[in-house]
Amino acid sequence: MTINLPIELYRVEQVRQAEEAMCEKDSEKLYQLVELAGKAAAEFILKRNLKQKNIVILIGTGNNGADGLVLARELRQQRLQPDLDVHVMGLNNTTSTVEFQQAKQKFEQVGGQVLSIVPKQIQSADLIVDALFGIGLSRPLSEDFDPLINIIEDNKAWTISLDVPSGLCANTGTSDRSIRADQTLVFGALKRGLFTYQARHYCGDIQLIDLGLQTFLPEADCKLIQSDFLKGKLGQRAKHIHKGDSGKVTVIGGDIGMPGAVRLCGEACLRAGSGMVAVISRPENLAVVLAHRPELMFCPAEFVDMEIYHRLGWASVLVLGPGLGREGWGLNLFKATLLSEKPIVMDADALYFLSKNPQKQSNWVLTPHSAEAARLLGSSVVEVEADRFQAVKALQSRYGGVVVLKGAGTLICDGEQTVVAAVGNPGLASGGCGDVLSGIIAALIAQGVDLASAAKMGVVVHGYAADIAVSKGERGMVASDLMTPIRHIINRC
Repeated sequence: MTINLPIELYRVEQVRQAEEAMCEKDSEKLYQLVELAGKAAAEFILKRNLKQKNIVILIGTGNNGADGLVLARELRQQRLQPDLDVHVMGLNNTTSTVEFQQAKQKFEQVGGQVLSIVPKQIQSADLIVDALFGIGLSRPLSEDFDPLINIIEDNKAWTISLDVPSGLCANTGTSDRSIRADQTLVFGALKRGLFTYQARHYCGDIQLIDLGLQTFLPEADCKLIQSDFLKGKLGQRAKHIHKGDSGKVTVIGGDIGMPGAVRLCGEACLRAGSGMVAVISRPENLAVVLAHRPELMFCPAEFVDMEIYHRLGWASVLVLGPGLGREGWGLNLFKATLLSEKPIVMDADALYFLSKNPQKQSNWVLTPHSAEAARLLGSSVVEVEADRFQAVKALQSRYGGVVVLKGAGTLICDGEQTVVAAVGNPGLASGGCGDVLSGIIAALIAQGVDLASAAKMGVVVHGYAADIAVSKGERGMVASDLMTPIRHIINRC
């Protein structure tokens, strides 16, 4: 993802309303926006000293297609290389917008011609521009587009989408089928769906093209955070600090056969700056937990007794769920932990028990993935992924606190604002990575960061660590690979 983007994210409807407000007193203003968009796209392409000589621009008959026609006209008129070939290919639709007709007329006036789609020409293109639908498509692409999408992907040419990759929902980030772009040039304002779920696969690098809409846009209730979000968030430690000043975390979990979860979570707490970390787990797990991380403290738990309550009371923050299991042992620890008034980071099997014993609290951070979110909402994974923004808001409304809906483009909601974290990579799709995230968030809370900020910072640290660790490849990256980058990132905050 491109960094240094604005943080405000909008729904498609909000952008359209801003365009209407901007053009309210001038009917020609909308076409002027088309001209601005197309010329900016041409400038973006030409500034990159193209090695690509054969350009194909695919257009629809809406305003996204109009943007593409202005781009084509500008490339023809301002091209830096005399051997640059620009081919415009369009859909055979019978209806078109007024702006499309204006753009087409101006394109034809400079000798341009809109051709039918020719597969062989696309196959030989060096650069493909997708100006088919943009935000004008409110439904998935039909199967009729499969051959075109396959040709584009087989070509492997540099592909640019104007505003939104065609076929992608700009509100939710969902797509049954879509053109996959290496670069998406977004016009006017960033659409929230471009940074989460399937959009992370289809959008490539994102660049915002300013069209002057800022004064007409509402206050954004959704924000974007990236690695630069961490700057200045943690001050330097006092020289006379001791371990108790850095916070104490107790991690609860690790039923039989699952000691690794609490081990990873506990180390992540330490790497993220917590002064002391205790682990409540099955006695059988002592050797595994302490063998390579002797800095952790271990509290064996056959059942809930006074020693367990002491260790819960000792902590400033609790992490409940890594490897907890779904048997009576885990349920008893779940019930005991919820008696505490301490901040709780809840993950994994603790979320299973919460779905069976629903309650609302303000002192916790819940970190479900889509399947856990579906269970908490009594819905399905398909329904959650169909609109992750709606799902995270529903979870926060039902359970309170701060909710972190994990996945590509993780969402964090505190009831007042939703943020999208555009960090991380597919290497995080590995067992134990969620346990590491819980540990980071808990450590930040233990160091005095409020719940919402700790959740946001924790997600960014976690994703940024993965982006550093991925230098050796996504496949084969494991949760413990994040530990060294976590320490590095935390100290840069």
